[in-house]
Amino acid sequence: MREFVSELVNAFVKMMADKHMPKIPALSLLVIALLTAFPAHAQIDPAGEWSPRYHEDQPERRPGPEIGDYLGLPITNAARLRGEAWDASLLTVPEHQCKPHPSDYSPRGPAELRIVRLVDRDTQQIVAYQTHISMMGVERTIWMDGRPHPPSWAPHTWQGFSTGKWEGDMLTITTTHLKIGWIRRNGIPRSDRATVVEHWIRHENYLTWVVIVTDPVYLTEPFIRTTDFVADPDQQIAPYPCESVVEIQRPRGAVPHHLPGTNTFITEFADKHNIPREAARGGAETMYPEYRETMKGHAVTSGARSLKQPDPGPSAPPDGEIHVLDVQGGVHMLAGAGGNIAIQSGPNGVLLVDAGLEPFAGKVFAAIGKVAPGQPLRYILNTSARPDHAGGNDALAKKGSTIAGGTVVADIGGSAQEGAAVVAHEQVLTRLGAIQPSLPFGALPTDTYASNQKDLYFNGEAVQLIHISNAVTDGDSLVFFRRSDVLATGDIFTPDRYPIIDLERGGTVNGVIEGLNTILDITVPADKQEGGTMVIPGRGRLCDEADVLEYRDMLTVIRDRFQDMIDKGMTLDRVKAAKPTQDYDPLYGSASGPWTTDMFIEAVYKSLKR
Repeated sequence: MREFVSELVNAFVKMMADKHMPKIPALSLLVIALLTAFPAHAQIDPAGEWSPRYHEDQPERRPGPEIGDYLGLPITNAARLRGEAWDASLLTVPEHQCKPHPSDYSPRGPAELRIVRLVDRDTQQIVAYQTHISMMGVERTIWMDGRPHPPSWAPHTWQGFSTGKWEGDMLTITTTHLKIGWIRRNGIPRSDRATVVEHWIRHENYLTWVVIVTDPVYLTEPFIRTTDFVADPDQQIAPYPCESVVEIQRPRGAVPHHLPGTNTFITEFADKHNIPREAARGGAETMYPEYRETMKGHAVTSGARSLKQPDPGPSAPPDGEIHVLDVQGGVHMLAGAGGNIAIQSGPNGVLLVDAGLEPFAGKVFAAIGKVAPGQPLRYILNTSARPDHAGGNDALAKKGSTIAGGTVVADIGGSAQEGAAVVAHEQVLTRLGAIQPSLPFGALPTDTYASNQKDLYFNGEAVQLIHISNAVTDGDSLVFFRRSDVLATGDIFTPDRYPIIDLERGGTVNGVIEGLNTILDITVPADKQEGGTMVIPGRGRLCDEADVLEYRDMLTVIRDRFQDMIDKGMTLDRVKAAKPTQDYDPLYGSASGPWTTDMFIEAVYKSLKR
């Protein structure tokens, strides 16, 4: 920089010596030269204390939007049906009480805002901005150092993962990895596949926060909202602790909701404000002035348009490799072996929960070597007999060794120590044994349990296998690492698709729901219904209790709908024609593959019919 300024001054001196140069005062000319030599610094610092302005949309932001008000929202049919089934009493369920507004919605609340710069001490470069919002006390980091977004199988949070960059004097923020949230907090959802782009624009003491939500599941086109703040350097933001309580006594696992066609509150908004009922149901066309003319003389098709069911996206690495994700404590997650694998390691060796598909066994073993170099594989715990959980048993167990001695070795010989121990519920042995001629003997469990629970103590940690009867199959187990506070669920919980219900092997929808409620009994969130006990699902991203809660609610709502239709005497064909899962299909359904939406519907119906 010194050399550059020196060259600039020398050029200035030569320019002044030029007799053809107009005689401008020397100091002024030097200032002009210096200003034009450097690019304009257009970034306007947003850091400080900010107070929200409510004059634009106070009724929605303070008392809250009215039930059935979807006017101007570019929502899909699935989003509308979710809204019509939503019951505000859901918010009294303890697990829902401390859920905060996600980062794309939190500015809409009574949201005093603080923005803080995080500066690298050595370089004095801004590494990130941090925000704190008074509503629920949520905090968020917006990274400014160019780091990439995490892979799709990483955890999702209420605030998501945000990166920012300056575009002139406007800060543009891109956020992914958001938990399921709200487009409007009267039941209209925003999915966990949404991408949110925000713009912070400061005009002296005013800050405009523009939020653009793109959601392939619940929006037909991007949805834009703006929120205004004014500088308030003297404001004081109080803490916002939250502790859930039992407000209403309900049966275990009850989920308040409206069955299709029974929500009598949906039309109140339209009737109260003399708005055509079809207009109040929303849709992209209701955002535009031309819609008034449409309402005068033509039949209304508000919201009939819906996106094609989106691809669920990669819940596991698409490159065919095994990727390691650090969870917490002594537990990691291996993604990419067909199903997720939990790995715990320590001085006693390595313990796996599930073995993945057989073709991935070599890569799984190589990944074990990276996590726990030199440590022997001692245990493989199978959550079920399904091939994506037990397929690699034989190949991996052969590479391990069992801790054995005493009379066992004396009676059996040194072979008692060969191979890792494979542990599962006895029904896994029964199911695998039934097809044993086509399986090597080493694929079978070497140790089984028949009770509700089996306990191990390994690497200084209690490890519990908890049997869930008649869930996906009749041999499913949860595996809980008590010290690490990590729970592996097998296929009872798969956050990106409907659960498999294997009727031929004892599966039932009520068993899966019982398993999900058991997971909720075990898990404890750290703060704001997030973190704490981490959950490794059978497939999909790393989760926590809030993700399981969303999934449990979905399956309970669907079960209740099916039971109502069965009680009314509807046949399977009539149930399929009624499309009882269409509001959830864009998130969890599939038209092709080994487990389709149609297969799920049939399994739920037959399970309840039995």
